[in-house]
Amino acid sequence: MTAVFANLFGLLFGILASGVGIGIALAVTAMLLAAFFSDIPITRLVAQHTFNILTTSDLVALPLFVMMGEFLFRTNLSKKLFNGLAPWAGLLPGRLLHVNVIACSIFASISGSSAATTQVVGKMTLTELLRRGYGPSVAIGSLAGAGTLGFLIPPSTVMIIYGVLAEESVLRLFTAGWIPGLLLAGCFMGWIMIDTKLHPELIPESERALKNVALSVRIAALKELGPAMFLIVCVIGSMYAGVATPTEAAALGVLGAFIVSYLQTGLNWQTLRDVAIGTVQSCSMMGLIILGASILGNVTAALGVPDAVAKVVSSWELSPLMLIIALMLLYIVLGTALEGFSMIATTLPVVLPLITAAGFDKVWFGIFLVLVVEMAQITPPVAFNLSVLQGITGKSMGYLTRVTVPYLFIMMGFVVLIAVFPGIVLWFPNLVLGR
Repeated sequence: MTAVFANLFGLLFGILASGVGIGIALAVTAMLLAAFFSDIPITRLVAQHTFNILTTSDLVALPLFVMMGEFLFRTNLSKKLFNGLAPWAGLLPGRLLHVNVIACSIFASISGSSAATTQVVGKMTLTELLRRGYGPSVAIGSLAGAGTLGFLIPPSTVMIIYGVLAEESVLRLFTAGWIPGLLLAGCFMGWIMIDTKLHPELIPESERALKNVALSVRIAALKELGPAMFLIVCVIGSMYAGVATPTEAAALGVLGAFIVSYLQTGLNWQTLRDVAIGTVQSCSMMGLIILGASILGNVTAALGVPDAVAKVVSSWELSPLMLIIALMLLYIVLGTALEGFSMIATTLPVVLPLITAAGFDKVWFGIFLVLVVEMAQITPPVAFNLSVLQGITGKSMGYLTRVTVPYLFIMMGFVVLIAVFPGIVLWFPNLVLGR
């Protein structure tokens, strides 16, 4: 088994170091392991899993949600979100900084992508906040942290990929993400209140008058949220009304995004071409990763790798909480070198059997994985969210990392919280969908 482990990690990281994409690296590693250590008919295995992946019904939702995000990226939805939320956020300590968190939470519920959430919301809110004189550290940090909610608040592309690889209900994962997502958003808002209370200079003096805005103005501003609410009804409303599966809801979301894009900016052939190309590029990358992970998972299972890892970890006699903390630290380290999809695909074949043997629910572990993937979004040098913010602000990666650290610690603490109280994750799906 030592030789299998050495070859597994040596081949995988060697191929990755050569510059080959993660999906191809996973598949090639699996095929070489099968050739060296077993008599598995690898050509048949690859063909079978390619067919299975291409015909998995849950996976059809993935390109649809990606296309929906591509449409929304080309609208002025972020401006409308800011205008609709600003009069209400002015009531809270921290004032318009809360628009970052609330707007990201709303966009997350219609997007499914963390980087897209950060980009679309940030291109409007960050410019406006800095123009008004808010402290750059808290304005940028709160956007980086809140942008990660694009993966946790349903719909989520990460949840779809995990559901396919772990053979778990995508709808159940979506349902499990609501309470943790809203609670984490509340934690971010709580930190903004504390930070601005301790450092009042972060809020410009002129913004304190926002709490005196007339109620009629606040109510009138709500109409700006109409497009976002329409899309939420298309996607989330259709699923929980029982009229659409997650895949059908994704199709409705694409139609809704098309309508919003047409009404706001008009559509031309160039826009449609850009949407199509962006969707194909993103989905091709994701599809290769899922296929490679599926092949590697089956090969490692046949070679007994998950069982061997489980025995080794069991010999350490870690408590369930310590096991989760150890995995969280492991994923934080991995997040410095791999993006989220790659982290899940690379580790799931080994880690999932270990987690189920320790008595953790697969739905709960899916939410745990989403949270650690969110941490990877703000952990350099990969850090997709920070890369997006670097493009928007022009700040150095070191500065962006420093102002985002409080939100990373909040997420780490939140992982420990759901490990101690798993009902935070499991209560709502058990209530809505039954056990």
